[in-house]
This record gives sequence, C-alpha cells and structure tokens, in this order.
Amino acid sequence: LEDYVRFQAFRDSQGRQPWTTWPPGLRECEQTACDQGAVELAEQISELRFRQFVFRCQWDELRYNANERGILLFGDMPIYVHLDSADVWAHQALFDLDENGQPVTVTGVPPDYFSSEGQLWGNPQYNWKLMHNNGFQWWLQRFASAAHQFDIARIDHFRALEAYWEIPAGATSAIEGRWVHTPGRALLQAIRENYPDLCLVAENLGTISAGVEALREDFTLPGMLILQFAFDGNPENPYLSHRHSQGDIVYTGTHDNDTTLGWFESLTEDMRGRVYQYFNNPAEGMPWMLIGQAMASPASTAIIPWQDFLGLNGKHRMNTPGTTEGNWQWRFEWEQVPQDIAGRIHQLLTTYDRLPP
Repeated sequence: LEDYVRFQAFRDSQGRQPWTTWPPGLRECEQTACDQGAVELAEQISELRFRQFVFRCQWDELRYNANERGILLFGDMPIYVHLDSADVWAHQALFDLDENGQPVTVTGVPPDYFSSEGQLWGNPQYNWKLMHNNGFQWWLQRFASAAHQFDIARIDHFRALEAYWEIPAGATSAIEGRWVHTPGRALLQAIRENYPDLCLVAENLGTISAGVEALREDFTLPGMLILQFAFDGNPENPYLSHRHSQGDIVYTGTHDNDTTLGWFESLTEDMRGRVYQYFNNPAEGMPWMLIGQAMASPASTAIIPWQDFLGLNGKHRMNTPGTTEGNWQWRFEWEQVPQDIAGRIHQLLTTYDRLPP
C-alpha cells in the first residue's frame, strides 16, 4: 500500500512522467528522499490511502455477499508488471534493469498459434536469482493480495514458471529471444506452503513443453482447454472435448480468441466441415453449438465469454494478441440481451448437471 500511494503521489507531482525521469533520490527510491517527498505530499498520500481503504471495504463486502450466495470469485495473477509501476520502482533490484532504470531484457513469446511473429510485450524481466535467494518475498506478497481478493486465481502465462522467453531490450522482434529456465518449482512450493487454501489455475496456452506440463501436473493445477483450438484435423488433439480431463477448465474461447461466431465465420470450408463432422451435423448453430459442447465436457468447470452467450461476431472480440489498438474496450448494452437467455443457460446447466447443489 505505502509503495503504491507514494508512487502515485510522486508521479502526480512530476507531471505524470515515468519514474525513470524523476529527480535523483526519488528515481532510485532512496529512503531519505522518499520520506522527505512523503512529508511534502502528505495530504495527497493520505487521500490515496483512504481511497484504497474504501475500495478494500467495498471489495470485502462484494466477496462476502458473493460467497454467501455460493459464488466464487475467479481472479487473475498477471505474470509480468509494467516498467512504469510502483512494483518496479520500489523493487528495482528484483528486475533486470540498467543503472538508468531501463530494462536490459524484456518479456514476450516466440511465434505460436496466437501470433505468427511472436509477441514483444516489453515488460522488464525479473532478477530470478535474487528473488529465489530472498524466498520470493515479492511474489508471496502478490499472492497474499490474491488470496484476500479471490477464491481462485489464474496464473497468467504459467509456462514462464518453467522457462521464460528473454528478449534483448531494443529488439524489434520477439523472434530475437531465447528460453531461460526459471526457479518456478520453488516458487510454487512457497506459494502452496503459505496459501494452501488459494485455488490456483495454470494458463497453459502458447508454446507448451513437456516440462511445463510436468510442473503443472506435479502441483495438480487445473489447465485450460480451448474448444476453438480443437479442429485442426488431428484426431489426438487434446482440445477435442472427449479428451478433456475432469480436473481442467474448458472455454469456448478466451479473451485472446475471437468470439465463437467470429471464429466460425473465419474458418475455411474444410475446417467447418470438420466441426460439423465432430458434432454430427447438429441442428443448433454457432455459437450455441460450441457452448453446448463446453457444457457437456468432462471438465469440471466451463467458462463461456459473454459475447458468445449474446451470439456476437468478431467485431466484438475483447483482445487481439500482438496488437495495441482497440483492445479491452468492448461493452454491452442490456438491449442486446435476449429475453430467453436465462432460460437457455439454465436448461444447459440442468442437462449437463452443472447446477450448484
């Protein structure tokens, strides 16, 4: 909390400029300079602290009321953080930075089915050796916050806990990176020992090796199964619903996928034929065909994006990986919600025994 409120107050006082441009002392997060700055900005810091207190109270009430109704909150644990953030500013030694606070290496992924060119995210890489040596204290603080806010937390880009894609700062393409192994097993053990009641889910999408799956299985973490990935013609494709495992989570698609209708409209005739063949030419059209298959999956949990329930096309997708414009802006209007949608969803939940006890 204190790192965050100081960072925001200092950032406002510096015209919202990145911390790497702040005056010496503040830029290095030196104790004396920060304490003096906190005295000068005491009123702003108190207001920021109070806002966080109010939000915490409201969130606690939200979670309590949700849990009382049998609803669990499923949150996300982003694997990386932005350079211009309180986390990096207050813990600069934990990141791969040069003497000016600029990244030496940055994050991303090699080419995969989300992007043929890979993705150059640009977040600073971690100093994993130092994190390991100090018992992963920074990570444990993050998961302490997650355990307070959520019942379930998805570890974004889980594969980075086995090995991460390291790209030199200044590279123009993610292809210039390399794999570097991570002490993820030790981190997961520390998380489990400290927060045994927090249910974790592994986002195991992208370039997944046998080592990544072994790490996930050793900690019995549910993985993600995406039905849109199932129809490449490979009869052993693990995303085909008859190959799903009870412990996993099935999605029609995630925020990184097109909507199911948009995906289906983009398929070649051959791929559409494989979809119809697998479903034995059902009368139900898309997206309800895939929604029903997710509900029928052996996976214990099924997640359906709201755009799919509304039957929306690709103009309404949430995010396109590898792009920076137009993402995370989609909103719906209540007029878009069909009057019979609750009944249709309830019927599926009843048919496939997914109603809560």
